[in-house]
Amino acid sequence: MLHLGMATGSRTTETSATTVATTATTGTTAPAEGPGTPPPPAPEPCDLVTVPARQGLEAVDILRRGADQEAVGPVLHDGACATLGFLVPPGTAQAWDVPGSACTRTDGRGLRIPAEPPAPGSGWLLPPADDTPVTDPAVLRAALDQAARLIEAADNCR
Repeated sequence: MLHLGMATGSRTTETSATTVATTATTGTTAPAEGPGTPPPPAPEPCDLVTVPARQGLEAVDILRRGADQEAVGPVLHDGACATLGFLVPPGTAQAWDVPGSACTRTDGRGLRIPAEPPAPGSGWLLPPADDTPVTDPAVLRAALDQAARLIEAADNCR
């Protein structure tokens, strides 16, 4: 389960054992070059979509091998690898309605893309990169839907 500190709010579309929260992590900033040099800008804020690991891993595979080669932003996993967390643009939680997932709202005040995983015991499945800051929520929604259908089909083939 991904616990990232103090929550500013979340929207869950289905009751789940997964509890998600956000933190006021601001990332690491390098020291200034000299007197009067402003520090580098803080990483961009983001919301966090949390899903069960099986569905999340399938969605990552779908996104990475898709015909459109859609960019996948940073993806966190918890220490037990029970859940994955996709970083998405701030404001995503307002309209997030994917069953079996939760989207934690930060309103630009909380979670920022840090260089290191923001929660003890968590890690990066896909670490942050300059060319893919966050995952597009519409693309993630489609991948999670396709992943759920694939998992259901696989489970019914017994």
